[in-house]
Amino acid sequence: MKIVCIGGGPAGLYFGLLMKLRDPAHVVTIVERNRPYDTFGWGVVFSDATMDNLREADPASAAEIYAAFNHWDDIDVHIKGRTITSGGHGFIGIGRKKLLNILQARCEQLGVRLVFDTESQDDQALALAHDADIVIASDGINSRIRTRYADTFKPDIDQRKCRFVWLGTRKLFDAFTFAFAQNEHGWFQAHAYRFDAETSTFIVETPEEVWRASGIEDMSQEEGIAYVERLFAPWLDGQPLISNATHQRGSASWIRFPRVICDSWVHWNELPAAGGARRVPVVLMGDAAHTAHFSIGSGTKLALEDAIDLARRLDGVDAGDRQGLEAALQAYDKVRSLEVLKIQNAARNSTEWFENVERYAALEPEQFAYSLLTRSQRISHENLRLRDKGYVDGLERWLAGRADAPADVPSSLPPMLTPYRLRDITLPNRIVVPPMLTYSCVDGMVGDFHMMHLGARAMGGAGLVMLEMTAVSPEGRATPACPGLWNDAQADALRRIAAFVRRSSPARLGVQLGHAGPRASTRRGWEGFNQPLASGNWPLLAASSQPYIEGVSLLPAAMTELDMARVSVDFANAARRAEDANFDWLELQFGHGYLLSSFISPLTNRRQDAYGGSLENRLRFPLAVLAAVRANWPGHKPVAVRISATDWVEGGVTPDEAVEIARRLKAAGADMIVCSAGEVSAHEKPVYGRMFQTPFADRIRNEAGVPTMAVGAITEGDQANGIVASGRADLCAIGRPHLANPAWTLAELARLGVRAVDWPAMYRPAKPQLEATLARAA
Repeated sequence: MKIVCIGGGPAGLYFGLLMKLRDPAHVVTIVERNRPYDTFGWGVVFSDATMDNLREADPASAAEIYAAFNHWDDIDVHIKGRTITSGGHGFIGIGRKKLLNILQARCEQLGVRLVFDTESQDDQALALAHDADIVIASDGINSRIRTRYADTFKPDIDQRKCRFVWLGTRKLFDAFTFAFAQNEHGWFQAHAYRFDAETSTFIVETPEEVWRASGIEDMSQEEGIAYVERLFAPWLDGQPLISNATHQRGSASWIRFPRVICDSWVHWNELPAAGGARRVPVVLMGDAAHTAHFSIGSGTKLALEDAIDLARRLDGVDAGDRQGLEAALQAYDKVRSLEVLKIQNAARNSTEWFENVERYAALEPEQFAYSLLTRSQRISHENLRLRDKGYVDGLERWLAGRADAPADVPSSLPPMLTPYRLRDITLPNRIVVPPMLTYSCVDGMVGDFHMMHLGARAMGGAGLVMLEMTAVSPEGRATPACPGLWNDAQADALRRIAAFVRRSSPARLGVQLGHAGPRASTRRGWEGFNQPLASGNWPLLAASSQPYIEGVSLLPAAMTELDMARVSVDFANAARRAEDANFDWLELQFGHGYLLSSFISPLTNRRQDAYGGSLENRLRFPLAVLAAVRANWPGHKPVAVRISATDWVEGGVTPDEAVEIARRLKAAGADMIVCSAGEVSAHEKPVYGRMFQTPFADRIRNEAGVPTMAVGAITEGDQANGIVASGRADLCAIGRPHLANPAWTLAELARLGVRAVDWPAMYRPAKPQLEATLARAA
């Protein structure tokens, strides 16, 4: 098979040598634009796991690469005059030039032809590609081949928000180092690591607006380097920063990272040939196909793994086997694109963290460093414990001993078990059973089911147990089977449950008050979710006369100011009854397309009066309801507000706007924001995944400065520990897992090996057996 690789970076070189290893009869040519043994860049980073893949693929080059690596386990985070160290990370770094030189020499040893100083559009390169059986486009992040066949590859290139410059220094770092420096313009961060006996990589990054404000845009290259040298002098020990991109002028060396994703990785060319046209595949590999931000150090790893995968799939496929070639390339495209997507999701999380350092700068150094270490969501709390138990134990002691923790808290606790105080209410831990619709009431009255349902979950170890959305009026119910607090008899029934919870567990009990608005008068979930009642429907209200689901839902009436005044009184009266029923915690439903949500979202609020248009106007009625509730709810008890932090629809509420909404709710008396998303429009395009709504809680907590509750696909105690420890949210709502297991909290703590937790006396005999069973299974 004749193989031509356009681009002599790690992907092209490694693929070429692997194909020669598999079959010396392959004719492999690599076309590289640079001169022999010349390259730009400093060090690259691998993990220990990547090296295992290289050893299996080609032991000879792997041994040489490994011998040239610098190894380290620690990560040092320097922030506000402190250094926080975490170990056990298993990194290895090598100079990019050294890596390429090793691969070039190995290619020459195996008989791969290397053609240097030749551009992809040069006559020689075009002739080689025309004669090939397969062309590998490994021509890097600015791939000309990808651009040439963009209609097939459909690249999506996202220029990220920070500027960065890739430098080197003779200062040798003993750990992978993150250093953060602030001046009058904002935050700069350095990513630094040693890659050989003499040199370290030193990448400096800062948001675009900080870069411009600092004047680097107008500086020469030398002036820009001198500027960051002064900033990072405390970590350079007098060593200068060095550029090896002298071909670039001025600020051109400061670039924005382009995140590259391609819909397809294979293009088929129809080329003339004797006896008819022949089809020649052009295959993307490495940075030409994808990029992952340097903060997770996976670019070279992905390139080499692309090469390994494709070489393996082409094993035994000859040039005349068109069907086999097509099948191999189709599998390569499918499998590698999925693997890369996983890395890119982690890289996106990491990228966004570094783009928003200012968001986290108010955290204490201990929490700031932990947030950095867990930013990509690839490293969890328990994974960190496996890497460095001493570090995690110290962090847990610090969390438990913070000034806002009660005096009787043990010296070390899993973060999810630390108590949480809001106003005068202290939750025994950070786990919340959120409001979940159970459709089990008659005329708004709770009964034996709710006694069992809420009581079991309170005894199951959760710190706060919430009653499902409870209507403030009969017409505010989502279904006829929903609970209510529009009369005193309903409050009496709830008081009995509250008394049981208080008597039987340390858990606190809360209620979510709401009005279904345009989503009212529907069937129970299992009878037809969001479907109107077959008969007996009642009139609906909303911000605007617009059905929740066009062609399905009933048409609501646009609220008048008289309607608003009446509903505000209904909320106030329901809050008073919630206090009479001895609830500890109040949550208001301002999300998910219900009545108050219909005012907040521009998708559902089409009003032309003082309650529509600007955010100030759209919040006018919801803030009036909050004020009415706060006035009728005790001052020593908290009020939380649930919002949809994004509508998942263009033109709707965005996460940016959600931060401002949270600020205004906080100023009006809200103590916590419950950060949910969506269910506002049938046209939504949500992005699901584990902990998929936690980033909203993170932004609102750390930008708006208001406590938050994270909700949505949090299914493990390990996840909850990470969310709390990193400061992404103050509380974690665990919904569906608690439906499956009322004692989820106790069972999860046992699974994590936490023994120092008390069980209800009636169930205590089960505790040692469960712990022993889990210990045997570990």
